[in-house]
Amino acid sequence: MDYKDYYAAMGVARDATQDDIKRAYRKLARKYHPDVSKERDAERRFKELGEAYEVLKDPEKRAAYDQLGKDWRAGQEFRPPPGWDAGFEFSGGGYTDADHGGFSDFFETLFGRGGHFRAGGPFRASYGAARGEDHHSRIEVGLEDAFRGATLGLQLRIPEYDAQGRLSSKLRNLQVKIPRGVTSGKRIRLAGQGGVGISGGSPGDLFLEVHIKPHTLYQVDGKDVLLPLPITPWEAALGGKVKVPTLAGQVDLAISPGARSGQKLRLKGRGLPVPGENPGDQYAVLQIVTPPADSAAKKGLYEKMARELPFNPRAHLGG
Repeated sequence: MDYKDYYAAMGVARDATQDDIKRAYRKLARKYHPDVSKERDAERRFKELGEAYEVLKDPEKRAAYDQLGKDWRAGQEFRPPPGWDAGFEFSGGGYTDADHGGFSDFFETLFGRGGHFRAGGPFRASYGAARGEDHHSRIEVGLEDAFRGATLGLQLRIPEYDAQGRLSSKLRNLQVKIPRGVTSGKRIRLAGQGGVGISGGSPGDLFLEVHIKPHTLYQVDGKDVLLPLPITPWEAALGGKVKVPTLAGQVDLAISPGARSGQKLRLKGRGLPVPGENPGDQYAVLQIVTPPADSAAKKGLYEKMARELPFNPRAHLGG
């Protein structure tokens, strides 16, 4: 997927005001509109321009896009880093009547309708009380906090344009209770913490979508936990018991003789304790690690094994 430089597409600086962006769009839209333009690539440029404007005119999309950093260049191979949009509070996404069906994969990956940038729809006049908008945010939670439950202090950024039309962020501090056994993709609802109601209407809610942070030891798959477990060649060949960490503490794991690299050993119920469901499991994924032959004595042992343990793991390949 190619990175899109929306500022370059519109010919504006990264610190451009809202008015700067509007003026640039109007000027270029007249120049490249397919119905009137004489430019050979008018249709392509007009689509690129519409996509860039859809992001830069809206403070929520623009702030999230800016978080990717300014060192990317248009056309570079790009994948959004994990958690790139965490910590923002979104109120609807700023979709307009623009036809975003022809927008790039880059746009759809970052701002597609399946994400936080939900269509807010056109403004409609409200007569009488009306409920406030629901807000959304993506938060990252440590695996241990997800396993045990925790109360976390979070700071969310609410992007907005200031009186001068420059992009800024208002900070919001929250104390949030993370339920025990929460998994990635689950939402925590904070009633009444969304947008302010109109004419005395009730406030909207704030929905926090949980994502588990990458862990130094474990990989998470839904409510299951995977642990790459290094073992020696003799532990694999002879079997035995080894100490294995789990989220609840160390346990003894029995390895059967003849264990294979890549084999998964299940520790039942040692994953995430999802409420109302059977708890997840932990899987130890065996990785056979060979000691280095970094001394004459160790080299001699390997040479002895080669003589006394004839074995060809490639026999099935005809080698």
